[in-house]
Amino acid sequence: MEEVSRPVNPPPSDSTETSHDVGWTPIAEEATRAARLLHPDGTLPRPGRRRVMTVANQKGGVGKTTSTVNLAAALAVHGLKTLVVDLDPQGNASTALDVDHRSGTPSIYEVLIGEVTLAEAAQPTEQSPNLFCVPATIDLAGAEIELVSMASRESRLKEAISSEILDEIGVDYVFIDCPPSLGLLTVNAMVAAQEVLIPIQCEYYALEGLGQLLSNIELVQQHLNRELRVSTILLTMYDGRTKLADQVTNEVRNHFGDTVLKTVIPRSVKVSEAPGYGQTVLAYDPGSRGAMSYVDAAKEIAERGALMERSSST
Repeated sequence: MEEVSRPVNPPPSDSTETSHDVGWTPIAEEATRAARLLHPDGTLPRPGRRRVMTVANQKGGVGKTTSTVNLAAALAVHGLKTLVVDLDPQGNASTALDVDHRSGTPSIYEVLIGEVTLAEAAQPTEQSPNLFCVPATIDLAGAEIELVSMASRESRLKEAISSEILDEIGVDYVFIDCPPSLGLLTVNAMVAAQEVLIPIQCEYYALEGLGQLLSNIELVQQHLNRELRVSTILLTMYDGRTKLADQVTNEVRNHFGDTVLKTVIPRSVKVSEAPGYGQTVLAYDPGSRGAMSYVDAAKEIAERGALMERSSST
């Protein structure tokens, strides 16, 4: 059973039942939410140009990989073709999406050293026909050392995910899941992307080290990728029972303004359990608060992307 906290996100506008309706039960409400998630009544707006987003935070345990796979799955369920690039040697995104990432499997490591193309390494997932993953194997653990001596070492991933290759796969969104560090793999991810998504947990020390991350992003902007920008900040692990969660939320919103998504991801047992079954929370428990929160966050990301395109074209 999930932990109970006061709701953070607004209820879906298409909800037709209230606690006063005859026959209403919590189980019935959850079943209704699950049906709505698994059988959405429409697709999300397709971006005018493909969006490549690096999900980064050198602080571990902030929900980085969890947010990557669940946002990708939510976009895929709503009709957008999405690719997850697992750039973390731990391979947690590959595990959550249940794709083969045993040593010897064509992976992001072989892509970085030029042995295979991204299209050859991309695997379909069982979560959705629109969701693909380039896995990470244990071979990636030594990649940073190998990359040091290679030409264009900061741009290996950018070369691998060129527009031509992504056109071949035909994706609308690319999410790059970074390791919890600011090393060469994370730099590669930032050089390859146009946007950075930063998950921040609503807990003590949440902002610790964030200044260093922002400084590194600024250095990449100045020297390697002028298009890069922090487009999205996602608050995770929110526990409405604590004053601290509200304090962190307010502090982040005051500092970063509209960059912070309105949707907040609650602390949820279901979200934590899902990777153990090789699933996203959308597949594991589609009616849960965690699943619905990630769907709401994905909708915000898609709608913001469409709005940015309209703004830039006027």
